[in-house]
Amino acid sequence: MVIKMKKLLAFFLCIVLCFALCACADSGVQIPALTLQPKAVPDSPALAFTRAMGIGWNLGNTFDATGGSWIKDEMDIETAWHGVKTTEALIEELHSAGFDTLRVPVSWHDHVDADFNISARWLDRVQEVVTWAYSRGMYVIINIHHDCEKAYYYPTYDCLDNSTAYVRAIWTQLAARFREYDEHLIFENLNEPRLKDTEFEWSSNYARPEVAEAVDCINRLNQVMVDAVRKGGGYNETRYIMLSGYTASPGGALTEGFKLPEDTLENHLIISTHAYTPYEFALQDPKSQGSTANWSHDEYNSTFPISSTMERLYKRYVSQGIPVVMGEFGSRAKGDNLAARVDHAAYYVLSAAIRGIPCVWWDNNAVKGNGELFGLINRRNCQWIYPEIRDAMLQYKLK
Repeated sequence: MVIKMKKLLAFFLCIVLCFALCACADSGVQIPALTLQPKAVPDSPALAFTRAMGIGWNLGNTFDATGGSWIKDEMDIETAWHGVKTTEALIEELHSAGFDTLRVPVSWHDHVDADFNISARWLDRVQEVVTWAYSRGMYVIINIHHDCEKAYYYPTYDCLDNSTAYVRAIWTQLAARFREYDEHLIFENLNEPRLKDTEFEWSSNYARPEVAEAVDCINRLNQVMVDAVRKGGGYNETRYIMLSGYTASPGGALTEGFKLPEDTLENHLIISTHAYTPYEFALQDPKSQGSTANWSHDEYNSTFPISSTMERLYKRYVSQGIPVVMGEFGSRAKGDNLAARVDHAAYYVLSAAIRGIPCVWWDNNAVKGNGELFGLINRRNCQWIYPEIRDAMLQYKLK
């Protein structure tokens, strides 16, 4: 009788476990089986480097958050936008899951004095999180994020002197702090530089004199950053550097006015771009006219905005041996559209991978409400909310 009871109990526990696993891991959404013809990618150290970056994840709305009047301690800004302090357990989960790259966007302007000296407390905390990923062999990207303000940097000739001082000061300090971190740490200059709060903020009309001026200023500030880093000694002399054009859009990198800086090394500069495409699916507010929650790899109108973007970047840069990183991409949740998001993530990452371009998902830790819902993982308990999207990216990542 005791033996039978033990067998029944074991059988019951097995059934419960199976149901629990199904409930947690099986949403019924399948990762699509995709095949795309690989493009010829030059055999170069720079493209081998970005190939190793594989697939990445952004620690969004965290160190890039900015403060307000309610913030009494600068260290509270890390949690100002979503209330969760980053833990080493989160970084370990990302690494264990198979992510190769961590992008750590950082806004510095709430943490500098009048001479643009960075607060030691803030820099120490950024370094702590960077080191958690770096020590696990991950590639880590740090940048200047939401500092596009006239008091800091702003891409106009009127603001160029102050912008130059700010960019040089920030990167001189970061180069000094991280000089002994090897190539696994990547410096990225300016996040989505643009004429913020103007009619040209997201303009793609590069013939407009205001935008052309901004493009020229961005070129100059990219040169200032490269020069400051290379003078930093240690691994800075050979570090890979990511640089973006106007708004960090593919168009900003492809416009004729955008130029890469001169460098002391050959081919150690990486084009940094962001593309939430097709916009109507990936980023547009669900309440806006034209927005859609639907996307399919079987529909030309769904795939063309992605494949054409990747192809233009490939032809202009990758085919010529110049690496490109898609530093932000993703699709926001719109009701019950998980299947479409999984399909989109799989195709997007594969379309980039066959052209030698690694991708980094934008995770802003937003999963509820009416905002831009790009969160994939619960940062409090390190449990994946959308493991299907994670697995789709990992399956088709650049290898």
